[in-house]
Amino acid sequence: MKADSARAELFLGELEQHKRILHKVARAYCGNSSDREDLVQETVVQLWRSFGSFDGRARFSTWMYGVALNVAISFVRREGRRGRRAAPHETVLLEELPAREPDERTREAELLEREIALLGEFDKALVLLYLDGNEYATIAGLLGISVSNVGTRLSRLKARLAESLRSAARRESGGHAS
Repeated sequence: MKADSARAELFLGELEQHKRILHKVARAYCGNSSDREDLVQETVVQLWRSFGSFDGRARFSTWMYGVALNVAISFVRREGRRGRRAAPHETVLLEELPAREPDERTREAELLEREIALLGEFDKALVLLYLDGNEYATIAGLLGISVSNVGTRLSRLKARLAESLRSAARRESGGHAS
C-alpha cells in the first residue's frame, strides 16, 4: 500500500512540475477551452495508465511530451471524425505574454501563433518541441524520425513560416511591407 501511495505521490509531483506541457499541447491542438480541458484530462489519465512504463531513461518531461502529443493527435483525429473541428483559431501556442500595450513583438508572436495553428498534426508537434527548447535527438526520438530528418523538416518549416509571416505582415499593412 505504501508503494502505491509513494508512486502516486511521485506521479503527482512530476505532473505538477510539468503541467505547462499539458496546457501547451492542448492549446496547440484544440480550438476551444472545452476541448482543451477534455484533452488535458484525457492526457492525465493516459499518463497515469502509462506511468508504470516510465523507466527514467529519459526525463519525465520528455516522456510526458511524447504521451501528450500522441493523445492530442488521437483526440484531434477522433473529434474530426465526429465532425468537430479541433484545430486552433483562438489559441495561444507560445507562453502567454504579459498584458501590455501592443507592440511589434506581440504582433509578430500573434502572427506566428496563427501560422503554427494552420500546420498539420506532425509539423505542429515538431514546432512545439523545437520551440520548447528540445534537442534534435530528443525530438527525433519522440517523433520516430532521424535527427537529420528533424533538421531538414525544421529548416523547411522555418522557411515556410517566415514566408507566411511576411505575407501576413504585408496583408496587415495593406500590402506595403517588404
